Amino acid sequence: MDDGDVAVEDAKHDFIREIVRDDVEAGRADPVVTRFPPEPNGYLHIGHAKSICLNFGIAQQFGGRCHLRFDDTNPVKEEQEYIDAIETDVRWLGFNWGENRFFASDNFEQLYDWAEHLISAGLAYVDDQTADEMRETRGTLTEPGTNSPYRDRTVDENLDLFRRMRAGEFPDGARVLRAKIDMASGNINLRDPVLYRILHATHPRTGDAWCIYPTYDFAHGQSDAIEGVTHSICTLEFEDHRPLYDWLIEKLPVPSRPRQYEFARLNLSYTVLSKRRLIQLVTDGHVRGWDDPRLPTLSGLRRRGFPPAAIRDFAGRIGVAKRDSVVDVAMLEHCVRELLNQEAPRRMAVLRPLKVVIENYPEGDTEHLPAVNNPNDESAGTREVPFSRELYVERDDFMEDPPRKFYRLSPGREVRLRYAYFVTCQEVVKDANGDVVELRCTYDPETRGGNAPDGRKVKATLHWVSAAHAQSAEIRLYDYLFSRPDPGADGDYLADLNAKSLEILEGCQLEPALADLPVGEAVQFERQGYFCLDPDSAPEKLIFNRTIALRDSWAKAKSKPT
Repeated sequence: MDDGDVAVEDAKHDFIREIVRDDVEAGRADPVVTRFPPEPNGYLHIGHAKSICLNFGIAQQFGGRCHLRFDDTNPVKEEQEYIDAIETDVRWLGFNWGENRFFASDNFEQLYDWAEHLISAGLAYVDDQTADEMRETRGTLTEPGTNSPYRDRTVDENLDLFRRMRAGEFPDGARVLRAKIDMASGNINLRDPVLYRILHATHPRTGDAWCIYPTYDFAHGQSDAIEGVTHSICTLEFEDHRPLYDWLIEKLPVPSRPRQYEFARLNLSYTVLSKRRLIQLVTDGHVRGWDDPRLPTLSGLRRRGFPPAAIRDFAGRIGVAKRDSVVDVAMLEHCVRELLNQEAPRRMAVLRPLKVVIENYPEGDTEHLPAVNNPNDESAGTREVPFSRELYVERDDFMEDPPRKFYRLSPGREVRLRYAYFVTCQEVVKDANGDVVELRCTYDPETRGGNAPDGRKVKATLHWVSAAHAQSAEIRLYDYLFSRPDPGADGDYLADLNAKSLEILEGCQLEPALADLPVGEAVQFERQGYFCLDPDSAPEKLIFNRTIALRDSWAKAKSKPT
């Protein structure tokens, strides 16, 4: 592997790694070569992250290499935008393919030659049936298919037609090349599958050089063989395709013999990972693009502030299984919180500000008080936060007529302002509608730093910002995009969209240190959650995304006795 790869824990054990280990020990894999083979027809999501971590992780663990290969066989749906985004996401996740970047389209000439090889061997034929006719004659799970009336064409006739297909003589859908295997096979994928179809479409890389394109099933395994892949690791939906994968490898003069293995794909609660559904969410405007922080795309998670190390940790914790299951999204959130709790610096931000005037504090004075950057990391040191006569506190931290066990600000009650002083609410100022607009308080100058020399205690500590020094900001609060853990279980997943998945707060007040935060860097707003600066932010208007709230339902659930 190349310099810059993230470390992968050598102690990982799963059934695929056991297969690889056995192959290495038996001398069947020297070196181990895996690949991550996305189709460039959409953006990567958290499910792809599991596959990326597995393929790159295995290669690193066993001293091999992992290729990034784009299976770009459908020019109708593929775009350069997706290729660029995929490369960005894999790098961001922490992996490096070095010089091993490949495209299935690099192999188009070789794949074409191998298609002619199958025709010459009597193992492929050109079929003139329409897509509907092929569907009707394919059979069912309980009934065999019916041979095409064109199945017994001569080798010479098939070669002539296939070459004319390449030359562009026929319109889209007029003919296809099919493998000649067994229309009575119990595996429908072996019932003369399509290997080539006519598509008069411009390809992102080959332009208009081709008007016939190999299917995924034909290009994938042969590209593995060309690259010397030893372990072709796929998700379970490709398990029924493995006999076709092996049949093609056996029948063609490929330079190597890769083996395919399948593992369970990731399913996440409150989330859809279907590429078709994600495309619909984007194109129909249900979200603000592929990098909308409510989406499970890696670009969306990055914009939301999820650290790549937390995603790698999540992939390691869920492991590699042989059966599909649904993972609680709270487990992913727990991995994010656990890492950010250790690494994220602390700052103060008031999201719903209520003005406080400290009447006995000298007008025009400002103090700079030391504040801890991260209580879990002494090396993070401290910063200075300005304190003045006029402050903002959180509106929810005040109640004029509080219920029992409400310990925050109320008339006559004393609380601690974090890093600062004890203050007591003396007067409540209201507007013409009777709404509270300002609190008049006094402070005890002997409690600087938040401790009383006489030993008296208070039951609440509030965060705050100095009004004269505060940075105004827009804060975007995100919730689950779907309102139920199994979107679409009743048939229409769009009906399960959460109308409250995004709340935008204007006029939030932040401590001045947040003005210089780099885009994407996570911080903890004390008592609020973890946030990061959004790319839409500008010096004249700061915009922060909430990465995740402080509450950890997964950790709480784990602690319950079973």
